Amino acid sequence: MTTAVTDNAARKRYEITEDGEQVGFLTYRLGNGFIDLIHSEVDRNHGGRGLAGILVRFALDDARARGLAVVPFCPYGASFIGEHRDGYVDLVPEERREQFGLAD
Repeated sequence: MTTAVTDNAARKRYEITEDGEQVGFLTYRLGNGFIDLIHSEVDRNHGGRGLAGILVRFALDDARARGLAVVPFCPYGASFIGEHRDGYVDLVPEERREQFGLAD
């Protein structure tokens, strides 16, 4: 199976596909120097295979490449950052980390 993630800027969301079929998305809101991760969803028929993690990792890597701070309102996104602190917690502004359970 071929998995791909793209930024659908017109719809303000990252989309994940398998063999060309959209199976999930992560909505966002862009601000001046930051991106709010709002809500992630993976089709239940495709769940349990790590697709949400691939989707969130793509969004976080994209934010880093674009020099954006991340505000993870999406519970899965905040959890993913917490589980991968060494790679991603620095994207969340220090003064916002406690709000998402990411303070040291």
